[in-house]
Amino acid sequence: MKLEIKKIGNSTGIILPKELLARLGLQQGDAVLVTEGPDRTVTLSHFTDDDLETMQLAREIMSEYKNTLKALAK
Repeated sequence: MKLEIKKIGNSTGIILPKELLARLGLQQGDAVLVTEGPDRTVTLSHFTDDDLETMQLAREIMSEYKNTLKALAK
């Protein structure tokens, strides 16, 4: 499905058709998790409390091992 990026007020966004939202089980106000793939693909999925907990744990680990991760990235 081809969608266009549009200006929405002072922001930019993509408007998802009602039919797509219905198929995905999403509605206005729902939170989604946006995941970037290595080949410039984007995946949308429901954002859950588990996702929030996982992201918080990842931030803590990255903060604790910041220097090690920087060294490994070289």
